[in-house]
Amino acid sequence: MTRELGQAGPRGLERLCEDASGDHIIHDAGISGLERIDVSISRYTYEPHRHDTYGIGVTLEGVQTFNYRGARRISTSGKCIILHPDEVHDGAAGDETGLHYRMFYLDPALLGAALAPLGETLPFVSTPVIEDAELQQLSLSVLDMNDTEFSSLQVDGFVAELAPILLRLAHCRSPKTSAAPAKHLHAVRDYLDANRFDQVSSGELEDVAGLDRFTIARQFRRQFGTSPHRYLLMRRLASARERISLGQPLADIAADTGFADQAHFSRHFKKAYGMTPGRWAMLAAGGVVRERA
Repeated sequence: MTRELGQAGPRGLERLCEDASGDHIIHDAGISGLERIDVSISRYTYEPHRHDTYGIGVTLEGVQTFNYRGARRISTSGKCIILHPDEVHDGAAGDETGLHYRMFYLDPALLGAALAPLGETLPFVSTPVIEDAELQQLSLSVLDMNDTEFSSLQVDGFVAELAPILLRLAHCRSPKTSAAPAKHLHAVRDYLDANRFDQVSSGELEDVAGLDRFTIARQFRRQFGTSPHRYLLMRRLASARERISLGQPLADIAADTGFADQAHFSRHFKKAYGMTPGRWAMLAAGGVVRERA
């Protein structure tokens, strides 16, 4: 992130502090129930404090140290951190090379709602620093600070995936879940197809399926191999790709297919297809693309 202090950034993203050493804290208020931070520090230290949320994140570079539940903890690059609500902790870089990490803060009520259909209560993971590829991959997927256009549908799908991971790490027995009737899930998919350009909410899908939002998120992935949010996004991108082939302006395509703006559209298009919409348009029109050496 190279944006200077005081310069306008993506919606909801705020650089809280930065000094000559390059230390910074970038905060994304996100949507209700989920906040994110991106932190690089070398000299700054956190005094003992506590949150009323779960704090889960990944150490990206350097050594991360903190005191938590009566012991000094150390996390290094690639390891995950899980801090529970109302647990006192501090924080600092472990050496002079500095520290870069990202965390998200999750409202326990949101996690509790995802666990309720499984018959489970909030889990406690006793080991605050762990190596777990599944948790790391899922956490990094939500900690992309360039992706600021979060929807409730996306967050619900994320929490539905997170809940069983935390249960596993807390050594809870795997909950037994029965598959939702296929007709309900097909009704959800049909609704997403019919409303692909709209901001579909989890509440709408609950009305369509007669199931709670977290069951929908889990069972939809089981049935169709992806989350409702991702399915909706790919339908939008497929429609956008067709319009590009027809020669429509990219800004118009972004607006007509449900993206916040052209930059938002371009980011997701490149993630899905490996090139920008502009390059796709050139290739679709028979243009020649010359890469710089």
